[in-house]
Amino acid sequence: MTTAFTKQTIIPITELEQSAFCQTDGNLRTKTLEEEFSAGVRWQKVPTRYLKLTPEEISEGIAFARNEIGEKAVLLGHHYQRDDVIEYADFTGDSYKLSKMAAAAKDAKWIIFCGVHFMAETADILTSPDQNVLLPNMAAGCSMADMAKPTDLLDCWDELESVLGTTERVIPITYMNSAAAIKAHCGKNGGLVCTSSNADKAFDWALERGDKILFLPDQHLGRNTGIAVGIPADDMAVWNPHLPMGGLSEAEIKRVTVLLWQGHCSVHTRFTVAQIDAARERNRETNIIVHPECTQEVVAAADMFGSTEFILQTVATAPAGSSWGIGTEISMVRRLAANNPDKDIFCLDPVVCPCSTMYRIHPAYLLWVLEGIMSGLAINRIEVEPETRRNALIALERMLEVAG
Repeated sequence: MTTAFTKQTIIPITELEQSAFCQTDGNLRTKTLEEEFSAGVRWQKVPTRYLKLTPEEISEGIAFARNEIGEKAVLLGHHYQRDDVIEYADFTGDSYKLSKMAAAAKDAKWIIFCGVHFMAETADILTSPDQNVLLPNMAAGCSMADMAKPTDLLDCWDELESVLGTTERVIPITYMNSAAAIKAHCGKNGGLVCTSSNADKAFDWALERGDKILFLPDQHLGRNTGIAVGIPADDMAVWNPHLPMGGLSEAEIKRVTVLLWQGHCSVHTRFTVAQIDAARERNRETNIIVHPECTQEVVAAADMFGSTEFILQTVATAPAGSSWGIGTEISMVRRLAANNPDKDIFCLDPVVCPCSTMYRIHPAYLLWVLEGIMSGLAINRIEVEPETRRNALIALERMLEVAG
C-alpha cells in the first residue's frame, strides 16, 4: 500500500562519477580539462581557451594572477584537494577550520574556496556582505549533502510532529556537510550544526534540551557518535526520506532516542573490516585510524577514529618508524605520507578513489576565477539568501558555543 507514495530514489551524479577516477596504480596526475571531460564527467563549462591549457601554462597563469591580485584574495584549500590545487592555497584544513579562516580574513575582498558547495555557503554565512566567496567549479557539490534535501526534511519534520505532537521535543542536528537550507532549519527549530570533531558535544547539548535527536545527513557519523556517548545501537533508527514516515512505524519513532537520516559518504563507506584485517596481517604493529563517516563495523575494528584534523595531527606527531593504515580520502593520505617519510603510511583501500566532488576543482577552474577577479568579475560567487543566512548562522553560532 505504501509503495504508491514512495519517493523515487535518485543516486547523485557525484556518486555515479566516483568510479571514473578510481584506479589501482595510484596515479592521480592532473590532465588537461579536455582530457578530464573525456571521462564523461558533468562539470561546469568554462571558456574554450581553458580546456587545452597544460599544467605548466596553468601554473604560470595562476602565479601571475596571484601576484597581480595580491592580498585582496585568500585561497582556501580543503585537505581532500589534489596536490596541484593545494600548492596554491594560503590555508589548508577541513571544512570547519577553513570556514573559521574565511571569517577571520576580514581584509580580503575575495575568498576563493577550493572545496565543495556547502563549504563555500558556510564561508559566505560567516563573512561580511562586502566580501566575495567564490567556488571555482559550481558543479563541486557533495553527494552526502545532496542526500538531505530541504523539502524532504520539511516532510520529515511534519511527520514527526504528527506522531510525537508536543509530548516529546526533537532537536535537529546537522553535520557541517549539508546545504545552508538544512542548517537554517536546525537554527530555526532549536538545533545546531556539528563537525566530526564536536558531534559528541552536540549530542550532549541536544539531549539536555530535548528528548530525541534527528541527525542528518550522515547516518554513520550519527551512529558512531551515539555509541560513543553511550546511546545503544538499538536506541537509534534510520529515517529513509524516500519512504512514508521514514520507513518506520509510529511505535519505532516513539521508542528510539536518535533518528539517523539515511545518508552516507561515498568515499568513507568504501572502507571495510576486511581491509583492516589485511593491513594487520601485513604488519601486526600497524595502527588503524579511520574517519567517523565510515561504517560502525569499521570504526569498531579500528584502533582510533576521528575527524580529518584529528587523523592528520595524530599521524603527523606519531613516532618515527610507526605504521598507519588510514581510512579516509586518498589525496590527504598520500600528502600525509609524503610529508612523513619516516613512517609507513598507507590508505586501507587498495583501489585509489579520490573524492569525486573535490576532484572537480581542477587548477584550470582556479585560473578562470582568478583571471575573472583581475577583470573585476566575481565568477561563481556564492550568496546565501538573507533569511536562510540568518537562521543558519544561529545554528553555526550554537555549534561554536558548544565547541567552546
